[in-house]
Amino acid sequence: MITVGQSLPTHVFNVLTADGMSNPTTADLFAGKKVVMFALPGAFTPTCSAAHLPGYVVLADELKAKGVDSIICLSVNDAFVMKAWGQSQNAEQLIMLADGDASFSQALGLAQETGAFGGTRALRYAMIVDDGVVSYLAVEEGKEFEVSKAEHILAQI
Repeated sequence: MITVGQSLPTHVFNVLTADGMSNPTTADLFAGKKVVMFALPGAFTPTCSAAHLPGYVVLADELKAKGVDSIICLSVNDAFVMKAWGQSQNAEQLIMLADGDASFSQALGLAQETGAFGGTRALRYAMIVDDGVVSYLAVEEGKEFEVSKAEHILAQI
C-alpha cells in the first residue's frame, strides 16, 4: 500500500469532458498542485451517492479556500459513468476520474476484490497529495465511512 511520503505512480487516466475524452496523466493532475483525492467502491452506489461524493461537493469551496487546487473523485468505473454520476451530483468543481480497469488502484495497493458485486474495486479512502507526493492518507476499515469524509479531510489541511 502506498504510504505518506511516497510519490504517486505514473498513470494515464480517462476523463470525459464537454470537449470529449481526455487522457490526463498523473503529472497533469498532480504536479505542482495540492490535490485532495478520494476514492470509493462505485458510482451510483448507496453510501457513495448519499454521503461520500456529496460531502466533497458541499465542502469544495472550503477545501479550495485552504489552498487545495483540485478535488478528484476516483472510482473503478468507466469515464462515461463517472461523467454521468458527476452531473447527477452537481460535482462541477470536482474531477471525476475513471480507473476503468482498476490498474491505478492496484498500483497504489488500494484495491479490493468484491467478487460478484463488481470485481476489483477501489477501497474507500482519501488522500492529500502535494506535488505528486502523498502527504496524508486515510483508508477506511471494512465498511466504515469516517476517515475519508470531506469534513475529516478538511480538518487535516
